[in-house]
Amino acid sequence: MYDWRKLTDAQRESVLKARKRRRRPWHSPPHNDYREDLCFIIAAACYEHAPIIGNSPERMAECEDEVLKVCQDFGATVYAWCILPNHYHLLVRTDRIKELLSLFGKFHGRSSYYWKKEENKRGRKVWFNSFERDMKSHRHFMASLNYVNNNAVHHGYVTRWQDWEFSSAKLYLEQVGRDEAERIWREYPILDYGKKWDVY
Repeated sequence: MYDWRKLTDAQRESVLKARKRRRRPWHSPPHNDYREDLCFIIAAACYEHAPIIGNSPERMAECEDEVLKVCQDFGATVYAWCILPNHYHLLVRTDRIKELLSLFGKFHGRSSYYWKKEENKRGRKVWFNSFERDMKSHRHFMASLNYVNNNAVHHGYVTRWQDWEFSSAKLYLEQVGRDEAERIWREYPILDYGKKWDVY
């Protein structure tokens, strides 16, 4: 399974250089344009939670790029994202969520085809399911923001947010600052978030 901590310094440098070449998008925490009824958390998982995305650092970066490109091309605002070896999360704003999910379905189809071809595993099922949940309140939104940024830590891939390269966490910390991020973490704890996706 892919693990950033297990990469050599040369491998990490290679991944970081590739990310810089692709000019990672700059996504912002919510400002005055935030509206609960237009914000959603989206999650998509690999079949049987197999680490198919995490086949290599390059595939992780490719998945991140493609997921964010879908949102960018569609015009959705991305507040947070996290790509893990076997699933991903996004916190987005859009007034056309069903159309956006349809585009993610197309991405899943394309990536399934290419990844199976790369691994010579024709017939293997790559993606299992994806879903969205609308934000019930400002508190729900802020807890979701914390949950997505903390997801790599939650699943044990790293011990600090900023050490996971395939998420918005590092940019978020740079934007809001450590003190404000800690205040938001304390004020909007994730508690058992993720066990009942539509309750907060």
